[in-house]
Amino acid sequence: MREIDKTNLPKHIAITMDGNGRWAKTKGKLRVFGHKNGIKAVRDTVEAAAEIGIKFLTLYAFSTENWSRPESEVNALMTLLVSAINKETKTLMDNNIRLSTIGDTESLPSKAKKELAEAIDKTKGNTRMTLVLALSYSGRWDILNAVNEITNMGVVNEKITEEQFQQYLSTKSVPDPELLIRTSGEYRISNFLLWQIAYSELYFTDTLWPDFRRADLEKAILDYQSRERRFGKTTEQIQN
Repeated sequence: MREIDKTNLPKHIAITMDGNGRWAKTKGKLRVFGHKNGIKAVRDTVEAAAEIGIKFLTLYAFSTENWSRPESEVNALMTLLVSAINKETKTLMDNNIRLSTIGDTESLPSKAKKELAEAIDKTKGNTRMTLVLALSYSGRWDILNAVNEITNMGVVNEKITEEQFQQYLSTKSVPDPELLIRTSGEYRISNFLLWQIAYSELYFTDTLWPDFRRADLEKAILDYQSRERRFGKTTEQIQN
């Protein structure tokens, strides 16, 4: 495998962490077993991204649609979230990583909100990389929330620019991702960062999330670096 070009890194990588349930099924276990093992993949990927030089990493941890899953699975996920935040805050501190969130986090259980708030406050001074957890998030929710905020401010009769609209999105302090990775062999966006991925490079891998490691992340980055990003222009325009 060729080496990653550190002068051509995506500043922001977003990942849809898919395949926990199927991974558990292959082991003859319940879905929650897959979610627990997915934490190892999160830790490895976060540390690798920081070491490689990625500045922003967004992980699709829990979508608004996930609330419709069986109550037992949702409860297990929330318990796991609290436990993971508690355990992994030290890892974030050791690696100089700041924690942030996007999504309707007010809908999370009080204990999860408390652990998140404490971890965000504790890591707020870290500067190496920002880890963004998308929790109770969906792209449509984000866009509708922005529209409602604009409407509530009484600016509906004014012409809103893209730049102005972006300031009302939950990602306003984060650059759009240049690379979106989805694991498990599914070829869907699944309502993730719909506005923000307009010009993102999409990378799909058959690897199930609990098996995703640094080598898989590096492979995705190398694939990204092999592509020509044109933003609607021709190859000739880019080269000139």
